[in-house]
Amino acid sequence: MILNEQQIAEFHREGYLILNFKFKDDLLDRVISGVERLYDHSCAAGQYPHGTRVQDAWRFDAGVRAIALDKRVLTSLRQLFGRKPRPFQTLNFPVGTEQKTHSDTIHFNSKPSGFMAGAWVALEDVDESNGALTYYPGSHKLPEITMQDVGVPPSYAHYPEYERYIQSLVEQKGLLTQRGILKKGQVLIWHANLLHGGGSHPDKARTRHSQVTHYYFDGCRYFTPMQSTDVEIRWRKPRWIRRYSFFRNPAKK
Repeated sequence: MILNEQQIAEFHREGYLILNFKFKDDLLDRVISGVERLYDHSCAAGQYPHGTRVQDAWRFDAGVRAIALDKRVLTSLRQLFGRKPRPFQTLNFPVGTEQKTHSDTIHFNSKPSGFMAGAWVALEDVDESNGALTYYPGSHKLPEITMQDVGVPPSYAHYPEYERYIQSLVEQKGLLTQRGILKKGQVLIWHANLLHGGGSHPDKARTRHSQVTHYYFDGCRYFTPMQSTDVEIRWRKPRWIRRYSFFRNPAKK
């Protein structure tokens, strides 16, 4: 086993857990250089607008897959959720997102609910000047918020209303935020319903390379709440991340 009883209890109490698996520097550096070619080529060298990301680089990069399928992460998730985790999506970032507070359960959920998690790996040191994550400890215990709760139709066109609703909820509940200050190679695992977002990135000269992997768990059905109602559910058929991939790398000619 990877986690002790105290760590498991902390996760269920706070909704997240920071672990130091000491990913090898050469793996993290290879992921940075490998994915860098996939970012928008219209960006000047090393100058990325906030929100820049590459989704599902695991299809083209073995290092991204290695992080997503790391046995220590998978074992930890199995301990925390009691089911086999199955990675289905990666997101790689060169800078902080400054994304507004949200819960992943608006994007991904399962039946039974709650069997989804994220693992955020720092590919370089992250602090308050280069876009550290923000999160609200214990917020995963709040009810899952749907578009019906917000009072709008289920559509990404209404996502701004969802963001405003969440911000109002944070203020109403008096939730306290924390910043994810991580060293290179550390991983932050969070519960799908934990409220989190992207902190400010004041030092524009610094990057904040990171990788997020999203995981579902066995024995569930999966759906997209943002596009669902209680009677019409947008089911998902995830493409599971595997050790090998036969997708063509678009960065290679």
